[in-house]
This record gives sequence, C-alpha cells and structure tokens, in this order.
Amino acid sequence: MTDAAASTFRPWAPPRRTRRMSLPQFLWQSWRDPLQIWSEAHFQELYLDGASPLGPTLVVSDPAGVRHVLTDKAANYEKGDLQRRVLGPLLADGLLLTEGEQWRRARRIMAPLFTPAHTTRTVEAMDRVCRKRVEGWRLEHGARVLNIDSEMSGLTFDILSATLFSDDLDGDAAGFEKALNHFLAVGARISPLDALKAPDWIPRLGRVASGGDARFFKDSVDALVARRRARLAQGDAPDDLLTALLSARDEDGDGSGLSDHEVASNILTFILAGHETTARTLGWTLHLISRDPRVAAILKAEADSWDRSAGALRDLHWHRAVIEEAMRLFPPAPTMIRQAVADDVIGGHEVKAGQTVLIVPWIIHRHEKLWDEPEAFRPERFLPEHRKLIDRYAWLPFSGGPRICIGAAFAMQEAVIALAEILKAAEVEAITPVEPRPVHQVTLRSSRTMRLRLRARR
Repeated sequence: MTDAAASTFRPWAPPRRTRRMSLPQFLWQSWRDPLQIWSEAHFQELYLDGASPLGPTLVVSDPAGVRHVLTDKAANYEKGDLQRRVLGPLLADGLLLTEGEQWRRARRIMAPLFTPAHTTRTVEAMDRVCRKRVEGWRLEHGARVLNIDSEMSGLTFDILSATLFSDDLDGDAAGFEKALNHFLAVGARISPLDALKAPDWIPRLGRVASGGDARFFKDSVDALVARRRARLAQGDAPDDLLTALLSARDEDGDGSGLSDHEVASNILTFILAGHETTARTLGWTLHLISRDPRVAAILKAEADSWDRSAGALRDLHWHRAVIEEAMRLFPPAPTMIRQAVADDVIGGHEVKAGQTVLIVPWIIHRHEKLWDEPEAFRPERFLPEHRKLIDRYAWLPFSGGPRICIGAAFAMQEAVIALAEILKAAEVEAITPVEPRPVHQVTLRSSRTMRLRLRARR
C-alpha cells in the first residue's frame, strides 16, 4: 500500500452479515435500518437470487443489468407496492410514485421547467441565500459548533423556497424540518405489515403516529397552491416553478394541465426528493471534508477562485468531484425497488412477472468488482480526466433511464454553490473522533445529530 493510499480516509460503514437472517430478524432490521440487512456476498457478487418476505428477489449490481432494468426495459419494471405503501400517503400523485401515462404526461409538462437554461437562471438566487446563511453564523465573532443536519436542512429549504416558490412557502424552515424529521423517523419506516403484504385496512402504527406530519404538509402546500391561483387570476404571479406548474400544458398530448392535487403532490415530492436529499448530501460532504485536510485545502483554494458567476461554476471541478464522491459513499436514496410486469431475463437470470428486483446504490457504490478501494474517500475518481472511466450505471444517486431525477442538474448546482460559499468563509473541523453512522430512513441520514466546528478562515 502506498503512503497516499494509507492516509486515505474511510468513513464508518455498518458491518456486513455473514449468516442468513431469520424472518423475525429480517422484519426487525428492515424496520430499524435496512442498511444492515446486506451480507458480504452482496458486495462481491453482481447478481444474487433469493427469497424474502417480499417473495422471490433478484438483487442486481451489474451495471449492464441495471441499465437493462432502468433504461432498456424500463416499461417492464414498475415501482413496487412497498414504496407506494410507505410514501403514498404523502406523494401518491407526484413524479416519484406515479406510473404509465399519468407519469409520462406529468414528466412532459415539467421537463421544460428543468432545462439547463432554466436551472442557470437560479444561480444568483441560490448564491444569495447561501451567503445570507453563512453570514448568519457570524464566524467573525468566534468559532461555532453547528448542528449540520439542521443548518443544511434550513439552507436547502430556503433555496427551494427562493428559487422555486418565490419565498411563498407557508411556514418557516424549522416547522418543515420538524415535520419531515418526524415523518422520516416514524411514518416512513418499513412496517413488518407492509413487508408481509398485509391488507391496507390493518393500521400501521408508524403511519398513524405521523398523521399530523402528513396533514401539516398537505395544509401548507394546499394553502400555497390556493394563494398562487389567486395571484394568477389577478395577473401578478411571480415567474417561478409554482406558476409554471399551474400554467403548464401538455402540448404533446391533450393540452391539459396538472390538477391542483397533482401540483401539490409534486411540490411535496420536490421537498422530499429535492430539499431533503440535497441537505443530507451537503452534511455528509462537510463531514468527509472535516476528516481530510488535504482535500479541504484544495477546495478552499478553488472556492476562492470562483467569482460567483454562473459561467465559472463549471470550473469548480474539485467541488463537483467531492460532492459526487460523497453521494457515492452516502447515496441519498440507498435502495430502488422494482417489480417485473412480465417475465424477463436479466444477465442470464430469469425473472417472473410480479417478482421484486432490487437495485441498491448503497451496494453498487461500494461493490468490490466495480470500484478500486470502494470504502475509501477518494474524490479524484470523479475529476474530469477520470470521470469517463466510471460506468454510467455504477453511480446512481439520481437513478437512471427515463425516470432519472428531473432535478438532478438543479441539485448539483445548488450543492456546488453552497459548498463553495461555506468554504470561502469557513474552516470545517471535526469535534470528535467518533464517526457518524448512516441509517436508511427513506434517505440516508446520520443516526445521531451531526455536529461540526466552523471557524472563520484567516
């Protein structure tokens, strides 16, 4: 091992199983933290056939097999019932969960709203929000230990509100963060009843306990839509995503627009799939930087060279590489569940109609056959001169194929700007040698509050 390799930081990861789990163990661990159901074999084999309470299951880690499921035969692999049961109460008619013509129509309507041109127009607003957040830390008066989870949630909420909704979201970031944290910790866990496909009429305790969170989100977003409808009628609505959603028409279809219910479902989808995932990515990125002074020094120099223009963002190669490496080690969405519509063959493995197919970025991103030193923090692998060596379907923080995240470019731009503004102003330091432990709660979160010390740069 070289000196450089010996000094490479390796974040904590849960131990891998060496024995098969019993049904009670599987159900308990799926509820508690699905990250810990995976065995050593999952990180060594590209295909694993098996049985689970979900029925016959195929875990696909081969990039060719992943491409087959997500792109080549995407129409044959729908979102599974389990995901709809867990997230349906909140996101039932949003892009994340809908299928077929309903999904295609909504995607056609929203695609023009996330073009590179539209995304670039938000750079100034994103940067303004980030600078305000960093200035609010008042680091010139001394170092501060910050709750990074809360700070990044607040920051990405403010960016979402400013760029997509013209600061018209009803309620502050703290209220949304509290409701979202409770929903993810309680309501969005995989109930044993869901894993066993029990009838929907049997109450799920987590869903009952988080009913107030769902009502909070629904009431806030319904009020937002109603206010914007009124402003559209008055002719003074701002030019933002919400106005575009309410005004857009399916020009390639029947000319219809989205219903208020569809608009509300997609706003909630953007909050969960956009605000939450970007906040967690920034938190894990700052943690990794705090453990690697060499990378931190490179990033600070690069941040200093950025003149805050949209055009110069493309030159922040190390910022993008570090964020992409953070999403490799800590993928925002650790697991994708698909269900076969018809019989198929994936990489020589027969799949029957109705069978569950799992594509698990947590496994793929750390797979021993796909990555050199998969457990190590090595952002160099994502620099432009090396990026082309990475198979498109071996790195899946935004999924892939027709259902790739519609806001991927928006999220990357947001994360790069936020990181650059933080590092222009602050040194980021760890306060304990104890590593934060990732836990799968829809997104990938730290099991305990992540705290870091930030001090003004000299």
